[in-house]
Amino acid sequence: MIWQALTLQLGYNATLVTIGAMLIGIAAGVTGTFLFLRKRALVSDAISHATLPGVGLAFIVMVALGGDGRNLAGLLIGSALTAAAGLACVQWLTLRTRLAEDSAIGAVLSVFFGFGVVLLTVIQTMESGRQAGLDGLLLGSTAGMLLSDAILIAVGGAVTLALTLLWRRPMILVAFDPDFAAASGLNIRLVDFATMALVMAVTVIGLKIVGLILIVALLIIPPVTARFWTDDTAHVWQLSGVVGGLSGFVGAAISASAPDLPTGPIIVLTSFALFTLSLFLAPNRGVMAAILRHVQFQRRVHLRQGLLALAQSQPIFERYTVKLLEREGLARADGVATDSGRARAAKALRDEKRWEVLRALPDQEATAALYDGLREIETVVTRDQLAEIDALIPQPAGVPS
Repeated sequence: MIWQALTLQLGYNATLVTIGAMLIGIAAGVTGTFLFLRKRALVSDAISHATLPGVGLAFIVMVALGGDGRNLAGLLIGSALTAAAGLACVQWLTLRTRLAEDSAIGAVLSVFFGFGVVLLTVIQTMESGRQAGLDGLLLGSTAGMLLSDAILIAVGGAVTLALTLLWRRPMILVAFDPDFAAASGLNIRLVDFATMALVMAVTVIGLKIVGLILIVALLIIPPVTARFWTDDTAHVWQLSGVVGGLSGFVGAAISASAPDLPTGPIIVLTSFALFTLSLFLAPNRGVMAAILRHVQFQRRVHLRQGLLALAQSQPIFERYTVKLLEREGLARADGVATDSGRARAAKALRDEKRWEVLRALPDQEATAALYDGLREIETVVTRDQLAEIDALIPQPAGVPS
């Protein structure tokens, strides 16, 4: 069943929903990247929670006008209006008062979400409210989704993605260096407004599939996941789109194969699974890579300290150091140096003495280069200078020059 869902063999509607979820995931991943780079991830939380009263108000208005309160287009319009109002409140509180942005977000988030819950309670007392099914917008649900709804979500996700790609260059510039962006003639407020508008669009469009509570995860987890794999901004938003699209596709397919599972949580859990894999397996920033770098560094330190101890005929008490020396053929199990070990130990001791002499030199440039570890000794001083330095170093008996 799952394989049929992944290969789009569960019917036309299920296929369209899966593709729509994939487009929403790509749009959310790409758009969320610029929010993540701008360090304003919490804004998406305020926007998403501010959509709830819009859903309730839209339902009440449509029912009062004699229409179907569950019309998705009407619900999305209502949620977009209150989301815009919530975003405007956050901006106003941040610019016009002494509240920090996180405090303003907390205030707006709680007030709008509380108002939305009150409206949902009122709706349940209405004659048509008991079968409204609006709770599906909280966590996402594709059950009973109409073909027109799926088309609306897919088209909205594609349009949002296209607009994000169109604005990506100014948004990247503002995210990294707003002062330079302003000096270059960019309107910082306009770019920020465009970014927030795109985030709001993704939030509103993704209500039916992911839900207003969990859409935040689809905006933030993909760019964080992509950041583990690359330092290039262009690659970050591309990988983020791939992660978001893959999460939406696989999550929606799994949900379609098991209708009892809610769509939004499955998509978010799929995204989190990709995040966990990246956390451990990414080649540069992953946990395993950090552990390997630590082990290699520890090995180099133990090996060098062991060689210095051999050169100065000092006992080695650390068993790990002895094992490393033995494994490299530099010492026997009892800690006595081999012929190659004595040669390597002599070179290590000579290099150590060179560093001590060079650190005392008045040449500030050479000293800075040594401390930064950017150059080898031979690139800092000439071979003749090295010979003069070696002449200052007392050579142990039996150590080759």
